[in-house]
Amino acid sequence: MDPRISCQFCEQDPPREAVKTCVTCEVSYCDRCLRATHPNKKPFTSHRLVEPVLDTHLRGLTCLEHENEKVNMYCLVDDQLICALCKLVGRHREHQVSSLTERFDKLKAYQVSPGRVSDAVMEASKTSAAQTLENNLTNLVKRNSELENQMAKLIQICQQVEVNTAMHEAKLVEECDELVEIIRQRKQVIAVKIKESKVMKLRKLAQQIANCRQCLERSSSLITQAEQSLKENDHARFLQTARNVAERVAMATASSQVLIPDVNLNEAFDNFALDFSREKKILEGLDYLTAPTPPSIRDELCTASHDTITVHWTSEDEFSVTSYELQYTIYTGQTNFISLYNSADSWMIVPNIKQNHYTVHGLQSGTRYIFFVKAINQAGSRNSEPARLKTNSQPFKLDPKTAHKKLRLSNDCLTMEKDESSLKKSHTPERFSSTGSYGAAGNVFIDSGCHYWEVLLGASTWYAIGVAYKSAPKNEWSGKNSSSWVFSRCNNNFMVRHDGKEMLVEASLQLRRLGVLLDYDNNSLSFHDAMNSQHIHTFEVSFLLPVVPSFMIWNKSVMILSGLPVPDFVDGLASDLQEQQQQQMGLCRQESPYLTGLKSCH
Repeated sequence: MDPRISCQFCEQDPPREAVKTCVTCEVSYCDRCLRATHPNKKPFTSHRLVEPVLDTHLRGLTCLEHENEKVNMYCLVDDQLICALCKLVGRHREHQVSSLTERFDKLKAYQVSPGRVSDAVMEASKTSAAQTLENNLTNLVKRNSELENQMAKLIQICQQVEVNTAMHEAKLVEECDELVEIIRQRKQVIAVKIKESKVMKLRKLAQQIANCRQCLERSSSLITQAEQSLKENDHARFLQTARNVAERVAMATASSQVLIPDVNLNEAFDNFALDFSREKKILEGLDYLTAPTPPSIRDELCTASHDTITVHWTSEDEFSVTSYELQYTIYTGQTNFISLYNSADSWMIVPNIKQNHYTVHGLQSGTRYIFFVKAINQAGSRNSEPARLKTNSQPFKLDPKTAHKKLRLSNDCLTMEKDESSLKKSHTPERFSSTGSYGAAGNVFIDSGCHYWEVLLGASTWYAIGVAYKSAPKNEWSGKNSSSWVFSRCNNNFMVRHDGKEMLVEASLQLRRLGVLLDYDNNSLSFHDAMNSQHIHTFEVSFLLPVVPSFMIWNKSVMILSGLPVPDFVDGLASDLQEQQQQQMGLCRQESPYLTGLKSCH
């Protein structure tokens, strides 16, 4: 609360409360004294009257250079308060100065409201002090706004903490009350069982006591009779009763051995031993339930086929996990998995998985996928690290409808053999037909993914293996047109061929197992010596249509192995192959190093 400011002109005690302060006179006046001392005429009309202020506020600042002089000017050059002597005889005599009132009004107008900052800046920008004040004030206003927002958020968080605390405290009381109620109910149930067992055992023991009492009474009576018989002095009477008494005593002795109960004083409540040690440990471990630790996908345990992937994972908090959730999408080559996770619209979600493995069906063949596993309980959930898994290549066989009439296919359509005997086969547009085009195609068309298959060449020394569009001519060699790409052997020469252009390549004469990698998505077709893990050649192709595996032989036979995973040595060569592909720059350019006129192959 502001202190009461008294009139400094009143003669009464205590003085009346001031209503105005004259800055010119440096005196505070009550209403009566103000009218008496400041009539509405000159020179008093020029006096500046303000709301009452303390006397300490009226005493102006003293000059730093002239101790007895008050500052009453502002040096615009040095941005400094000065007195009249400073301007007359001091170092500021040549400087431009301003009155304190003028300077005050100009800068005060700037500080009225943040909304008027731009207008004030235009006025104050004439001096460096105004510019500094402008920048500082702008920053201060901005910081104040940020602090207000931050404080509002902190207050909101505090309120939320209060609400959450009350909620958790109520939940704690509720849960503990439930535990106490369960213990109370179990106490009653066990107490009833103990009482029932007590009644049953006492009833059994009472019956045994009654039997013992009857046996004891009979034995006592028999003992009395026997003692009386032994006291008989009359020989005749003794002989008459002794035999009968002896027999009864013998029988009683024998029966008493049977009637004596087998009493075990320790068995009374052995089957009611109370051991709550396990429950005590559980109760002592009562605490907040926290979100489970992130599960870990076990890549080495995951398996795949051409359209399925089985994902395996482990979790350190297996017993606290309520369920798992599997999320997956096609891998686009994006290495920022967090961004991929937050931005991808095509994520598939499999919820409520109870075991630590799951098989996803209906996937694209030869395609890489990103998998996340989320462990969930009542406290929240956490994701595993991403795992990149891949389906196997598309399996296929040779299509009999495409096989040249002088080719014989095996029953499983995986082996093709040159057979000079002309077989009666119906002619179809799909069939390789011309003389010398002894070919067959696979029974699939591939338009996506990465696929790998191998060809067992056996003793064949004349073949052409690759891929082609469906529209590729069937009456000429593969590679002689723009719709097919092949790796070929003609006796001791190895070459690649496309669009009628041929290029010699290096390969072993003992090549017996040819690996073919078709990476449709990345526009490449590469050939490998699968037995020696060596790269032979790569085509860079911007595929426009689906392609089909293509096979031609001119002697012996070949066998196809399809649906295979991409070997490690092929994946390892990927970066090297990309660089090599960039150097080759495709096979369709005029400056490509293809050869023509290899007569031995025609």
